[in-house]
Amino acid sequence: MKKFAVILYPDFSLQEITCLTSALTLWFGEKLDFIASEDKEYLSEEGFVIRPTKIIGNIKAKNYDCLILPGTMNPLPALYDEKLIDFLREGIDSGTVFAAISSSPILLSKSGVLKDKKFTAGYFMQMIDTFDFIEKKNFIHKGIVQDKNVITGIGMFFREFAEAVLRRFDYDIGDHFMTEKADDFTEEELTFYWTDDDYKEFLDELKSYE
Repeated sequence: MKKFAVILYPDFSLQEITCLTSALTLWFGEKLDFIASEDKEYLSEEGFVIRPTKIIGNIKAKNYDCLILPGTMNPLPALYDEKLIDFLREGIDSGTVFAAISSSPILLSKSGVLKDKKFTAGYFMQMIDTFDFIEKKNFIHKGIVQDKNVITGIGMFFREFAEAVLRRFDYDIGDHFMTEKADDFTEEELTFYWTDDDYKEFLDELKSYE
């Protein structure tokens, strides 16, 4: 089992990472930590409320195989969260893979994780002119960019971002990750049955509700 974590901060985007988190948990049985600077509720862009399971200060970035950074329409609270930036900085030169989508690569730039690495991001280009810690020369105008232990992506390519992370860790996701169309399937393929054991488990659970 690999050790994955999603980093939470104000106005984080669930939509940009749920292809990845769903595949990790439902397909491959991985357990995710949700980590943040404070033990409080964090509101997503979509209005979902999530409370972290781990608090920065009690954990180390280098102890994770992969840290997932969702995007946010309002990156400033996270950008000026020194606990978070220090936590990311501690992962430099470790084996941790940083997977950052949309605006979140700016957090990797400030922490130094992106130093001398090629990357992409979904923030407005004026951000590069505003913050001198962003290495403009290394910005690549592509949907997904991988360089050493960093995977970055633009938010509209959330499926490709998930695929890049899953392939980085050698998960078997086939040749057409989440790209099948409804009309590509037969009636038989769209008819689902439990195994006998799973059906029995369902019936046993059902008894507790009756």
